[in-house]
Amino acid sequence: MVFLCLGSGAFFSLYLKFPQFRHFKKALKLAVDRGKSNEGISPFQAFCTSVGARVGMGNLAGVATAIYFGGPGAVFWMWLIALLGSAAAFAESELAQAYKIRLGEKGEYAGGPFYFIEKGLKMKWLAVAFALATVLGPGVTMCGLHTNSIASVMDNAFGTPWLVSGALFTICLGIVVCGGIKRIGSISEPMSIAMCIIYLILTIGVAVLNASALPGVFALIFKSAFGLEPVFAGIMGSTLNWGIKRGVYSNEAGQGSGAIMCAPTETSHPAKQGLVQVLSIFVDTLVICSASAVIILCSGFYNVQGADGSLIVSQAGDTPYGILYVQEGLNSVFPGNWSGMVLAIATVLFVFTGMMGYYYQAESGMNYLFKGKRGAVWAIRAIFLTSIFSGVLMENEGLWALGDTGVGLMAWFNIIAILLMCKQVKAIMVDFEEQSKKGLDPCFDPSEFGIEDTTGAWDRYAEQKKQRS
Repeated sequence: MVFLCLGSGAFFSLYLKFPQFRHFKKALKLAVDRGKSNEGISPFQAFCTSVGARVGMGNLAGVATAIYFGGPGAVFWMWLIALLGSAAAFAESELAQAYKIRLGEKGEYAGGPFYFIEKGLKMKWLAVAFALATVLGPGVTMCGLHTNSIASVMDNAFGTPWLVSGALFTICLGIVVCGGIKRIGSISEPMSIAMCIIYLILTIGVAVLNASALPGVFALIFKSAFGLEPVFAGIMGSTLNWGIKRGVYSNEAGQGSGAIMCAPTETSHPAKQGLVQVLSIFVDTLVICSASAVIILCSGFYNVQGADGSLIVSQAGDTPYGILYVQEGLNSVFPGNWSGMVLAIATVLFVFTGMMGYYYQAESGMNYLFKGKRGAVWAIRAIFLTSIFSGVLMENEGLWALGDTGVGLMAWFNIIAILLMCKQVKAIMVDFEEQSKKGLDPCFDPSEFGIEDTTGAWDRYAEQKKQRS
């Protein structure tokens, strides 16, 4: 999976001529569009929901885990998979928008890889396989890890019993997810902003207090990434492997989850949401993951495991790898324990928004498999909330393995699909660019690309485009 994700990101970057860089300014402008819609969510809500879904334990505990198994150089490979993988995120999100449908009595938008695989590739079996992977991944195997991390930091900061943390979190999350994508979008918007601001303020504080160490920290990352640091030369393979694995787990580029999250968005052209999702990848990895790396490496609170299982760096004592590296790193930099307490609160926000995104992905899979039947929706809610609570009852290492399995299943099916549909991805992007060059607000007509819009999701914008010509 490591080379599949890296290879697909490199392919789409070259094939589409690096849209993640060429259209970066447009992505910034599109992401802050707060236009309202009765059928979907605004681009800004989609951006916040996507950031909220991507930013989670992969950005905190995931960075710590990558450093533990791969050394500081793993951070570089997390950056690289974000820069290249964002092109794959563009492709999957563009396709999800192009093939979106109206669902249910309210006619709300829905979409994702299951729809463009079935309609675009005519491969129903692969669409069903992806939908099952979406239910099993975000709905079952990937969520327990996050509750486990919340319970860990709350216990470390406030002495809160794990079962209490797990129960309260599950109840609050249940209230929100029962409200559907509209409620998820409205709550994700303020929470995503708040959690990022809190975390970045803490990171800036660490950077200021350790300003003289920062050049050495970044030099260590780059040297270790290529085996040039003697201490980490023997784990070069692990550095590459764990950096990319944790990078994919963190930003979800190519996994298909971002495509599901952006599909309900009201937008005039699919490429617009593709660019918004590129920006969410950058925020996730280049900003939040980098912040975690700065906290851990500047504080020096981390261990690194060698190829033989022994520790080649031992600076964190017996503290288990994961979120506690970040929390104890903050406590070692700032006087008192207040920073660890603030992180505990920020972690709750990180995980809460992430789990709202996970739930919506799992529900979308169930809606596809069972045609939106209410019984299936309530079934996935019960399964999801049970899986959330189970995180406080399981060991950290086993939960990471379950999470990787969920990510792997989704990524394999989705990346194969978007590679097979690469010509259509490029054609839709070129359509967007040609209209933009004429000074027009790009509008999309699915019939021009052989896409049957049986539910009328694009009728308004297709009509606008026809009127122009």
